Amino acid sequence: MSLYLDTLLTKLRSLCVFRDILSDPVISSLCDFLEFDGDDSAAVGLYCEFVSRLYKTGRTDLSKYVAELARCCDNPLVRKIGEGKQPREVMKKSAEYELGVLSDLAALDPKKLKDKLSYDGALPEWTTSKTDIFGDFKAQTENIEKHGYGIFAKYRAFRDEGGAVKPVKAADGVRLSDLVGYQREKKLIIDNTRALLEGKPAANILLTGDAGTGKSSTVKAVVNELWEEGLRILELKKEQLHDLPEILSELNRNPLKFIIFIDDLSFTQNDDNFSALKATLEGSISAKAQNVVIYATSNRRHLVKEKFSDREGDDIHRGDTMQEIVSLSERFGLHITFSRPNKETYLEIVRHLLDSAGAEYDPEKLDSAAERFALTRASRSARAAKQFADSVLSGAEEVK
Repeated sequence: MSLYLDTLLTKLRSLCVFRDILSDPVISSLCDFLEFDGDDSAAVGLYCEFVSRLYKTGRTDLSKYVAELARCCDNPLVRKIGEGKQPREVMKKSAEYELGVLSDLAALDPKKLKDKLSYDGALPEWTTSKTDIFGDFKAQTENIEKHGYGIFAKYRAFRDEGGAVKPVKAADGVRLSDLVGYQREKKLIIDNTRALLEGKPAANILLTGDAGTGKSSTVKAVVNELWEEGLRILELKKEQLHDLPEILSELNRNPLKFIIFIDDLSFTQNDDNFSALKATLEGSISAKAQNVVIYATSNRRHLVKEKFSDREGDDIHRGDTMQEIVSLSERFGLHITFSRPNKETYLEIVRHLLDSAGAEYDPEKLDSAAERFALTRASRSARAAKQFADSVLSGAEEVK
């Protein structure tokens, strides 16, 4: 092996602050190639394995790939900074040295690896480009409350998997400009979310209303508008609410701001998840985070399904019990109702969707067909408007 490659491998093996980068599939395969000292046939295979793994990430530019690894590395230094603490000088010096190593790695030219081989046949290559890993890392840490670190620097949406926060790699890309109507409702949500981002008191929000009126889409659209300002969303299912204390404990140390999103929320009596959410909304000691709000949607005004038979029974303090059941929704600081759109708004949504797609239509035929479609669904809603627009775009509805 050349002295250059031997030195690069030694430097990579010496990483400490950024050591997790060595576990990356692309970088680990590169190290396998660099340290291999066997026959040329096996070496060619290791070389191609490295390039193949780079290609599988969707990139061919090694420089940009390494730069992203450095930016998204979850390490002790960025966690200290994220908690508002000053890292020790010895750790800062180590990180500075290692950023230099990563800069060398980012500049690695395919010719240098090919020189290790005696094979003169065709081999895949990659490209390199100018990067400023030092500058990017400095900008990230100086504005870590907007950029975040680790998976939070790379993704905007997350889900709970057994108490662990995992990224949603293909999040819904809906934008506020895609949503017609409900201007007052959207403004309330945006204003509350901006208060969260600015470090001001922000309310937990309950969004209720008819199905298909755009409650969930509005929350996701707000995140898509504001994520570059440091907003992230973590979706929880009702049955995962028992994970809330553990999740909040983790997010509380994070410099970013989070919406915990619970869609289509409702409970039955004696539901353990009821108590978990109630404790969080009341701000129990074990479940309080200043950088987190809860946004929940429900088609029900009262979140607990109550039967007439529930009003009977032998509970001595039945009145207190019933009050607790029906008052959970009141523990949200802000309650926003999405009412079913009227005919004019429904048709406006349909036209907006078709105009955005560049579709041609006869206004009278469109309105008539859209109304018939709504009647088959027994209601007008944003969801019905989207379904009708999709049927027009697919050719199932004739409106010209």
